[in-house]
Amino acid sequence: MTATYTIDVFSSLDGFGTATGDWGGYWGKQGPELLEHRLALYDRPQRMVFGANTYRAFAQLLASGADEAVYDEWVTRMRRMPATIVSTTLTEPLDWPDATVAPGDAVEVVGRLKQESAVPLRSHGSLSMNRALLAAGLVDRLQVTLFPVITGQTGTGPIFAGAADFDLELLETRTLDGNIQELVYRPTLHPARRELPEGAAGGCQPSCSHSSRTTRLASPLASASTLVSLPDLMASLRPNSTPTFCGRRGSPSCTVR
Repeated sequence: MTATYTIDVFSSLDGFGTATGDWGGYWGKQGPELLEHRLALYDRPQRMVFGANTYRAFAQLLASGADEAVYDEWVTRMRRMPATIVSTTLTEPLDWPDATVAPGDAVEVVGRLKQESAVPLRSHGSLSMNRALLAAGLVDRLQVTLFPVITGQTGTGPIFAGAADFDLELLETRTLDGNIQELVYRPTLHPARRELPEGAAGGCQPSCSHSSRTTRLASPLASASTLVSLPDLMASLRPNSTPTFCGRRGSPSCTVR
């Protein structure tokens, strides 16, 4: 039986993971139910999976010398979990209590971890890496904590920008502190509709090469569909994680990137 892999993200209602301005950590909406629930999530054995830049963001905070008391308890507990850092540039030892560097492609690394790990896998961060894992069908659960804010003017870090299209099956839902929603989905890659060359009735004609076929992706932010070549689409899914951190009290943002 393979280990489950969960992506864990915080989001504004309009899909942003971070924001400028004076929002503060958790967009200022955290309450005791949220913090207790987050702590309970890390009360059972599991292995964290991070990209290199997400790890570096944590390491920088650790190097700052801040006392652990300034962080929410669930963050401290998460740091004590064993972790796999997917990186071709980092080397051990790392400034993490129990971290292992796994060089190579994230899809290959996580695919192997799912076969070998005796505990569930969880990633709180590394969105670019996790978009590639989503596209590869390696993500079992997508956990979205939805905060009751719209950040149309100040939102940064759109969580699913550049991701493929997915159908979502709702597995769990809960309300925390009266206005925060946690939604847990099972993602399935949405079948792409191939754009046939003009004049082709049902398949590729002799004058058409397979490399010239395109996929039409409908963007919710665009007024019309956009044609993207399949090679370009696959290239865009290569893991390239970006820094992220969440959970420090008073931080300007509280989610992953």
